[in-house]
Order: sequence, then C-alpha cells, then structure tokens
Amino acid sequence: MSWRKEQRRAERGYHHGNLKEALLQAALGLIAEKGPAGFTFADAARSAGVSPAAPYRHFRDRDELLSSIAQRGFEQFESVLTQAWDDGRPDTVTAFERVGKAYLAFAREEPAFYSAMFESGLPVDLNPTLQAASERAFGIIRAAAERLAALAPPGVPRPPAMMMALHIWSMSHGVASLFGRGDAARRKLPMSPEDLLEAQVLIYLRGLGFPTDRRPGQKDQADQKPATPPPVPPAGPWGTPK
Repeated sequence: MSWRKEQRRAERGYHHGNLKEALLQAALGLIAEKGPAGFTFADAARSAGVSPAAPYRHFRDRDELLSSIAQRGFEQFESVLTQAWDDGRPDTVTAFERVGKAYLAFAREEPAFYSAMFESGLPVDLNPTLQAASERAFGIIRAAAERLAALAPPGVPRPPAMMMALHIWSMSHGVASLFGRGDAARRKLPMSPEDLLEAQVLIYLRGLGFPTDRRPGQKDQADQKPATPPPVPPAGPWGTPK
C-alpha cells in the first residue's frame, strides 16, 4: 500500500489520537443540532472524521454512545447541584433556591447534555452505570427536600421527603424543558424561568403550610443537622419508588 493511501487513511481518522472522546464530542454536536434522535451511529463517525466501523472500538451501538453522553451529563449535573446546595448554607430555603436556579442554568447552558439525559428515550433502569449517575444527581434534590420537610411547623403534618423531591423535580424539569432550555425549542415567557420556578415552589410550600418568609441568617432546626444526601433506592430513573 502506498504512503499516500496510508496518509489518506490517517486523515480520515483511522489513527485518531482519542477516538472515544472525539466520538462523544461529535455526538454532542449532533444532539445540539438535530436532537438525540436526529442522527445515526454513522453520522457520529462521519462528524468525528473516522470510518463507519471505528466507533465500534469503543461503543456497542448508538444507544451506548448516547448512554455515555447522558452519564457524563448527570455527573456534571450532580457537581453543579452540589455546589449550589452547598450543604444547605446559609439556610435551607436560600440554598434550595440556588439549587433551582442551578437546575435551570444547566438546562440553558448544556442543552445537548440535557437532551441526552432526559429526551433520548434510553432505558435508564437497564444501564446500572447511567442509573447510578442519575440517582446521585437526584440525591442532591432529595437531600434538600429532607431539609425542607424538617421545616414543617408544629401541628403541620410532615410530608414524605421523597414525595416532595419528586414534586419539586417535576416543577423544575417542566420549567427547564419548556422555558429555560438553551435551544430553539424554548418557549417564550413574559417573565424569567427563575421567577416562574420560584413562584411555583413558593405556592407549593405555602400549600403544605410551610413558612416561606425566611431570610439568610435565620436558623432552624433542620439547619443544625448535616445535609448529606440520604441513600436513594435503585428503583428507576431519579429514584421513583416502586
């Protein structure tokens, strides 16, 4: 085989320095452009500049490639939420408001990851690694819900923290998916997504009988306890109980 043919093969990516990462980045670009269902395995290879057979060196199929992207997204999501929660400082309500804003910011700033995580149709419960990453991210919201539940005033029934976490996640996800995303699917809104989510959570907490006028520096019983995320049962995407 001539040197020129070998050179052409190298230029096409047969000797890619970091093939796996190149494929992940290529797929992210395609998701941002066409959505998680808008490209094929061969499209990802072509975008990465490699042969159609090259991706099989690292991924079984397109779903495994998407799963790797979704897992990385959840890992970054967990980091963002953890930083926002900051162990519930300076108080539970203030820290929780930061978590909501961080949720919306991630959907806006990382739309390709967000789509892979929530809109790819991947069977999360059949992929232990992906499920574990998603549960760790959900664990931050559940930890915040545990602290919020502990703020229930005397005489007010304390709701299950898991139920609160799922309700609040649903609200956050709805606002992010409709109004806070960073792609062309974002709907127009006569207010900021952050203001909409804050109002929803405020109405929700008031409906449960919780105090909602707390300010930074105020202390409560819940804030005297460490806020490590409780164990989350591996029962499906984002801890949905069976």
